[in-house]
Amino acid sequence: MSDVKMTPHTQTVLRALLGQGDDSERRSVVLAEGLYGLELSKRTRLPNGTLFPILERLRQAGWVERYWEQDEFAEAEGRPRRRFYRISSKGAVVGPQALAEATASASLKTRQGIAHPGLAGGTVE
Repeated sequence: MSDVKMTPHTQTVLRALLGQGDDSERRSVVLAEGLYGLELSKRTRLPNGTLFPILERLRQAGWVERYWEQDEFAEAEGRPRRRFYRISSKGAVVGPQALAEATASASLKTRQGIAHPGLAGGTVE
């Protein structure tokens, strides 16, 4: 189903962009406006060298959109503009499905005793 490899890090980024774990008000803001790079890095606890290649793969697959904030907002706060990333309409449909499939697959592997360390839901044997 997925045209994106659903690594544990990719799943973490998708969950953040979908506002999973946020209250409904914050989730609405995340879905509408997205998150800027540093905010995503803090939420996911992923280093830039991991985070930004994932964002680019999601963008190329059409799951994520990126945009620069307006100059006025940055100038008012005396800082450079931020680049925001938000889930696209395609990503809003296929992202949750891909996450559900990845979770189900990891759960099945765990039950079958073929889980791998480091994978979502994996166990050390």
